[in-house]
Amino acid sequence: MPKVDITVPEHLEMQIAQMVEQDEFVNREEAIEELLSTGLKAYKTSGPMDDEEQGFEDDGMMGHDDEYVF
Repeated sequence: MPKVDITVPEHLEMQIAQMVEQDEFVNREEAIEELLSTGLKAYKTSGPMDDEEQGFEDDGMMGHDDEYVF
C-alpha cells in the first residue's frame, strides 16, 4: 500500500486521537484510512458542496433584510 504524508490541523489530530482512545479504531493509521475512504465515498455520492446551492438567501426570505416573511 502506498504511503502518504499529510499535515492536518491540530483540532483534526485531536479528534482522531480521541476516536482511537475511545476504541472506535485500532490505531491512527486505521482511523485515517477509514475516515478518508468514507469521505471519498461521500464526495463521489454527493459531489462537491457549493455554498451557493443551499437554497437559502443570506438576506432573509422574499428579499426582506431584517425579518423572515411567511
